[in-house]
Amino acid sequence: MSTYSETTVTAIPTRWVGPIRFSGAVNGEFDVPLATYETPLWPSVGRGAKVSRQVEDGIVATVVGDWMTRSVLFTAASAADAHRASLVIQSRFDDLQEVVARGSRFAKLVEIHPEIVGSLLFIRFAYTTGDASGHNMATAASDALMTEIISWGLGLGYGSISGNFCSDKKATAVNGVLGRGRSVQADILIPHDIVAATLKTSAERVTELVVRKNYVGSTIAGALRSANAHFANMLLAFYLATGQDAANIVEGSQGFTYAENRPEGLYFGCSLPHLIVGTVGNGKHLAHVNEAMERLGLREEREPGENSRRLAALIAGTVLCGELSLLAAQTNPGELMAAHVSLERGADHSSARSSMEGDPS
Repeated sequence: MSTYSETTVTAIPTRWVGPIRFSGAVNGEFDVPLATYETPLWPSVGRGAKVSRQVEDGIVATVVGDWMTRSVLFTAASAADAHRASLVIQSRFDDLQEVVARGSRFAKLVEIHPEIVGSLLFIRFAYTTGDASGHNMATAASDALMTEIISWGLGLGYGSISGNFCSDKKATAVNGVLGRGRSVQADILIPHDIVAATLKTSAERVTELVVRKNYVGSTIAGALRSANAHFANMLLAFYLATGQDAANIVEGSQGFTYAENRPEGLYFGCSLPHLIVGTVGNGKHLAHVNEAMERLGLREEREPGENSRRLAALIAGTVLCGELSLLAAQTNPGELMAAHVSLERGADHSSARSSMEGDPS
């Protein structure tokens, strides 16, 4: 018996920040929606956006991967039996592709990766899923593949439709190694005079902090394939504003910030190897989400998957803006706390607005 009560709506303050200048996977200048209770995030991303507009090419976003995964679990009598079955499964890849194609217009099987633990056989299937994030599509396809494989009489039994080797909404290494979701690189080269005037710091100090904080600090904390200051802040805000499954920031925020002090200026890059996002599917029918997608230019007719890749590129660039601004602030004693006090606890809302519009905070 259902115990659901009526559906209500939880209001989250949302502002459009920017514009952010892009080239690469997307070209042009875009305002982006950020839904958050942490209001200093708006002016912080806004400062990064201003930097992007001061550089000719802005932020260069490169989508390097695009797939969704589901790992299934089979049981066998022994490790040898599991191994023999895994070899047959891999050899019949074309047959399995046909099974997926019969059941879905958009899902396409692109990779099979087996792992054996004792008598357990884990198979990690990877699919392209068009413009959907692909959770349900990958699960449905994997369900059909399990049924097909068991029918081959390889001595395998059903273990689970999800064996945690996917890995969904958990901080693991496998997604970074094998890929899951949209994998995006975002980088920018900022002349030294802009670093000094807009970010109030230097390329040398930012680069030094990236090493000491993001890499040394994260290592002693035991971080798992992750070295960044606060990817999760921008991801959650963007996810909530565009109808994404917000729990996917768990793996989405595992990524790397990289910086170099070059003769031309500060090279700054953000690597986000597993962004689980889509422009169609559950949550995308809501009026405010559809409005955001239209404003971002993601309701235009394009090749399957292109709108979601563009969305991932916009998200990665937004993450870079927030990451750059925060790290620059943390190179200066007292700046971070002063900004939070002013913007969250004070009455200086006009400075928050001006910073959001791109003035240095």
